[in-house]
Amino acid sequence: MNAPQRILITGAGAGIGRATAQTFLSLGWDVALLGRRAQTLHDTAAGAPALILAGDVGNMADVTSAFDTIKTHWGRLDVLFNNAGISAPQAPIDEIEPAQFLAVVQTNIVGMFYVARAAFGLMRAQSPQGGRIINNGSISAHVPRPGSVPYTMSKHAVTGLTRTLGLDGRAFNIACGQIDIGNAATEMAAAFPKGTIQANGQITVEPVMDVGHIARAVAQMAALPLDVNIPFQTIMARDMPYIGRG
Repeated sequence: MNAPQRILITGAGAGIGRATAQTFLSLGWDVALLGRRAQTLHDTAAGAPALILAGDVGNMADVTSAFDTIKTHWGRLDVLFNNAGISAPQAPIDEIEPAQFLAVVQTNIVGMFYVARAAFGLMRAQSPQGGRIINNGSISAHVPRPGSVPYTMSKHAVTGLTRTLGLDGRAFNIACGQIDIGNAATEMAAAFPKGTIQANGQITVEPVMDVGHIARAVAQMAALPLDVNIPFQTIMARDMPYIGRG
């Protein structure tokens, strides 16, 4: 019988991270949950034997501590779902406070870098060598919403991370892909079914999709052999304004 695969999921306390963690637990994977609040991680695990790692992805010491725990308990990591991310209120750039921009950057870029760096290093050093990194991009990694400079800039940066890790990882049997998500029914998208501003200035109701579809898509990517990769996958509520946005 094959040993269970081991996955780390960041931003695992709610939304996409929670749904994905619960899917992998149901599939029999060993799952590590990284998020800022231990209680929400325990709520995600719902009694399952997950590895609880309370910490902030934007804090290097927290990330180092989390990976030390993974190495102590597991000795290796097969998959990282680099999921943690935040947004900022919609506004034109001159109304965005620098502190708001920097908060988004600290989680969505710096945090992504810290966690990917630690995972890449572990996957490179472990035996057998290799693993898979799946970054959570966004539709905003391709096209923006109005008033979304911090979030859109950060998600374009994630695409650069994915492309570079996909290239650099070849020498170490590390695959890297990105899942670009549009209108998942999470707290971040709570306004969409009520109406949100469009490129033409109108307020339009947008459809959302259940986060379970995203979790299953991540599981599909994670289950591939390491000589196969999905570099980019877009999953979205069918009728959201993406094709033709702007």
